[in-house]
Amino acid sequence: MTDINQPNHQQTKLHTATLAGGCFWCLESLFSRISGISSVISGYTGGNTTNPTYEEVCRGTTGHAEAVQIIFNHDIINYKVLLELFFSYHDPTTPNRQGNDIGTQYRSAIYYHSSSQKTDAEQIVKWLTIEKIYSKQIVTEISQFTKFYIAEDYHQDYFTNNPTNMYCQATILPKLEKLKQKHAHLMKY
Repeated sequence: MTDINQPNHQQTKLHTATLAGGCFWCLESLFSRISGISSVISGYTGGNTTNPTYEEVCRGTTGHAEAVQIIFNHDIINYKVLLELFFSYHDPTTPNRQGNDIGTQYRSAIYYHSSSQKTDAEQIVKWLTIEKIYSKQIVTEISQFTKFYIAEDYHQDYFTNNPTNMYCQATILPKLEKLKQKHAHLMKY
C-alpha cells in the first residue's frame, strides 16, 4: 500500500493538496465532484498526536484539524483554482469555527506541499484581503504539510453514503446546490 504522506506521482501530472475548512464531510463532498480530482480522502492533520481517532480530535486535545487530502491532475485543474473553490465554500474569517461546528479541529487551514503552493496560498489570501471579499479578517492558517492520518472508514464518502442525514441535508446539500450554480463548468457530473 502506498503511504499517503509520500505520494508517488512521477508517471502523471498528479499533485496533492491538503485543506481544512470545517467539517471534512463538506469539503470531501465538494471536491470529489470536481473534474481533474482523482481522489479526496477525509482525515486529520496539523496536530501532535500519532494516529488520532475521531473522538480524540473532537475533544480538541490533539491539535489536529479535520482536513481533506486531494489528489488532482494539474493539467486539468490547478492548485489556484482549488484554493478559489476552498475559499468559496467555507468561512475563512471565523477562528476555530464553521457554522455550528466549534473547536480547533474546525479551523480554516492550508497545508502546503511545496514552496509554490505556499506562494499561491499567500497570494490568494492577500488578493481576497485587498479586494475586501470578506468583511472580516481572514484567519486561515498557512502551514507546511507534515503528516496526514486517514479518518475512520465511516467518514469516507460520508454524504454519498448518508444523503438523508440531517447534517448532510442542512449543511452539505446547500453547498452542493451552490456548486452547481456557480461552478458547474468545473464539475465532473
